[in-house]
Amino acid sequence: MSLHITILTVCPEMTAGLTGWPVIRRAIDKGVLQLDVVDIRTYAPGSFRHVDDAPFGGGPGMVLRCQPVLDALRALKEPGGRTVLLSPAGHRFCQADAHRFAGEKHLVLLCGHYEGIDARILPFVDEEVSVGDFILTGGEPAAMMITDSIARLLPGALRQSSTQEESFENGLLEYPQYTQPAVYEGMEVPAVLRSGDHEKIRRYRLTESLRLTRARRPDLLEARREAGLMTAEEQKILEQLDGPGEAGEKGTGS
Repeated sequence: MSLHITILTVCPEMTAGLTGWPVIRRAIDKGVLQLDVVDIRTYAPGSFRHVDDAPFGGGPGMVLRCQPVLDALRALKEPGGRTVLLSPAGHRFCQADAHRFAGEKHLVLLCGHYEGIDARILPFVDEEVSVGDFILTGGEPAAMMITDSIARLLPGALRQSSTQEESFENGLLEYPQYTQPAVYEGMEVPAVLRSGDHEKIRRYRLTESLRLTRARRPDLLEARREAGLMTAEEQKILEQLDGPGEAGEKGTGS
C-alpha cells in the first residue's frame, strides 16, 4: 500500500527540494509515497490567474478565493481521500496524527496563505491542523513538516526500530543519547550505558525519559495517566524520582 500526498499551494516554489529530503526520497524510491505539489493558480481563469481578493467588510491583506481552490480540490481529490487545511484555527498536530495520516490512501494538504481562505471553502475540508502557536507566511512550511513526519512512518523509509524509541511515539520524551568518545572535556557518558547490561540500560533509559518528560512536558505524563497507559513500572520509577535518591542517580544512571 502506498500513500499519495498532494500539496495544494499558491507558492509551489516554497516547497522546492522537498522530494530531495533523504527520508522522503527513500519513501518515493521504495514506492510507498507519491508526492505532488500543485499550484492553485493552475485552476484560476484569465491571463493573470488571480487566486485572491480583498475581504468583504474591509481590512488588511487578501483572502484566497473559493473558485480556484474548490476547482482544484474537485479535480485532484481521489475517492476516499482526506483534505487537511493548514490553519492556525486547527487542532495541534501530533504524532498520533502522523500515524493516522500515514494510513490514508490520498492526503491533500491545503496551504492557507495571505490573510486566510474564503470561509465557504471550509465545508469541503475534512479537518484543520496547526503546527503551533506562531505565525507563518503560509501553510507551506507546515505542509513540509507534516509530509516529513508521515513519510518516515511509511514501510521502508526508515528502520522500524528507528521510529519506535523516539520522542512522542510512546507519549514520552526520548532519553538522552551519547556517542564516542566516552569522556570529552571531562564530561563522561553514564557508566550504565557502557556496562553491557541490557536490562540496566533499558531501565536507565526509561528513567531518564520519565525524568525529562516530567521536567519539560508534564502534560504528556498527565495525558498518559488519563489514557490508562502508565505502566506500574513507570509509576514506581516516578515515585522513586520524587524520593531522596534522585539527585545522586541523575548523573550516573547507576
